[in-house]
Amino acid sequence: MELTDLKTMLQIKDNSRDSILNLIAKNTESALCFKLGEIRVPDELSYIALEVAVKRYNRIANEGMSQYSQEGESITFNSNDFDEFTDDIDIWKDNNGKKPKSFGSVAFISAYGGDR
Repeated sequence: MELTDLKTMLQIKDNSRDSILNLIAKNTESALCFKLGEIRVPDELSYIALEVAVKRYNRIANEGMSQYSQEGESITFNSNDFDEFTDDIDIWKDNNGKKPKSFGSVAFISAYGGDR
């Protein structure tokens, strides 16, 4: 993720927040890579890292909170910043052979029958 893109989304014009923005970007990309099972974020999913980084920046000072209210304004935070991108991540995994494999199904048969 480009720092300039993140700063543009957040409308930050100076360099005073660069260290926190770089940390947020690094952690967000690491989390997305872990979810994808990849070493780097694929270009086609880079928008997810950017959008989640914006969410995380906007939540600074409200970490751990599920809801925030002040002077009639109320904000509710997702428990997982990637929740709204679950479908996109699953589609990417399907298309790139990264979906967990199933071991099949199990059927239990009663040794006692069912008829009496």
